[in-house]
Amino acid sequence: MNINIGKLLQDRAVLMGEKEAFIHKDKRWTFQQMNVRANGFAHFLKKQGFAKGDRLAILSKNNEDFIAVLMGAAKIGVITVVLNWRLQVPELQYIVENSKVKLIVYDVDFASMMQALQVQGVNTDILSHATVPSLQAIFEENSQEPVYDASNDDVALIMYTSGTTGKPKGAMISHNNLLAAGMGLSQTIDWWEDDRFLMVAPFFHIGGIAPLITNILCGCTMVLMEAFEPMAAWKIVEQEKITTMMTVPTMLAYLLKTYEVANADSSSIRNITCGASSVPVPLILGFRQLGIPIQQVYGITEYTGAVTMWKEQMNKDKYDSMGKSMMHGEIAVVDVKSGEVLPAGEVGEIRLRGPQVFVGYFENREATKQVLKNGWYHTGDVGYIDRDGYLYVVDRIKDMIISGGENIYSAELELALANHPAVADVAVIGMPDEKWGEIPKAYIVVKPNISITEADIMAFCKENLASYKAVKEVEFVEQLPRNAVGKLLKHQLKQVVKQP
Repeated sequence: MNINIGKLLQDRAVLMGEKEAFIHKDKRWTFQQMNVRANGFAHFLKKQGFAKGDRLAILSKNNEDFIAVLMGAAKIGVITVVLNWRLQVPELQYIVENSKVKLIVYDVDFASMMQALQVQGVNTDILSHATVPSLQAIFEENSQEPVYDASNDDVALIMYTSGTTGKPKGAMISHNNLLAAGMGLSQTIDWWEDDRFLMVAPFFHIGGIAPLITNILCGCTMVLMEAFEPMAAWKIVEQEKITTMMTVPTMLAYLLKTYEVANADSSSIRNITCGASSVPVPLILGFRQLGIPIQQVYGITEYTGAVTMWKEQMNKDKYDSMGKSMMHGEIAVVDVKSGEVLPAGEVGEIRLRGPQVFVGYFENREATKQVLKNGWYHTGDVGYIDRDGYLYVVDRIKDMIISGGENIYSAELELALANHPAVADVAVIGMPDEKWGEIPKAYIVVKPNISITEADIMAFCKENLASYKAVKEVEFVEQLPRNAVGKLLKHQLKQVVKQP
């Protein structure tokens, strides 16, 4: 069986072509209409001499053009490189040049960014609604299904990692990977044909792409939101009778904070999924009080999204876990040195196997070999599986602090310190120390109008953790460096400016 993600859209157009499938502001598109647009784009690429394996980049917010470009390119084997529009021009330039794209499709909102890229010497062809030919004209040019020229393990998508350390790497994701991710989501979570999905997670993140594929696979209606704004999101929930959405913890926090003032009818919501980093327990419990279940997902770009999922139906009290493996996936926690699978409760590296595991990093064999070994993806994450089969992620291997021969997990310290009533945000890293090798240092963002000292933080830490784990240094900062999806950039912490 040949799998092509573009054909998923064609199949939906055949099965339920007149169903309202994609909503963006005042525009509404059926599956049939979107498939026509995708076909027009595929034929344009063919006329321009694009062949299987060629690459184009797309710089776009969550809108109907992104979907048509991705699906049209996929049908004929052209690989889409998704650009993060929150990056700065030098960062985008690196990705465009590293991936060797032949064309950049962009939103007119990003015209100045495109001009800046051209000034920097990027001479790739560009295409938007303002160019000649325009995207709109291309979408309408030829509605016939193209000859499909890619399938299965052929690469459909390149998503550059967030670059929390060094330069980002291009994770190559195949048609099979995307289908497996969609099947895993739809068969693990309650994902229904009648769902109305609010897409607030950006398409430049795997947490946006995987739900897009899943919604087409299931035949759901998707409401596209270009940029998250909590009051606007609650308004859309009420107007469009949204049943579910994918978020990150920051979004979830703003939604909870604005719930009462928004005063929107949220009775249509069955659940909200949240990922990118662990969901603070107060958010889960806060939404539980509102009658809205939160589903926590542990996801990785190189695994095409969701690795595990926790939902209340599994075990209502296991909200501090990341849940259990998605359908069709396999998880092992192993000893880092020996590679032996560890018994329940013992901490080791999390390794993954299954059809969701990515193809490798674009033109980077060395980096690929470091993470793909004997069919397993080595995540670099540290965790354990309890006796009931629930996964707990405790840290990144590179973030683990070894102090006096003891392993200290920075994530454990961060979780403990986050419970302090004065702490708004926290990060812990290891600092060199002559006596202990390393000591844990905390960077703290204090809540407004609250006074707290370094001694207070250290005392709180010792009250809640073993003394050897307690932070030995504290620095108060205005904010912590995070990337576009809220992940901490710990390598930048030493450059954070201290509060006055």
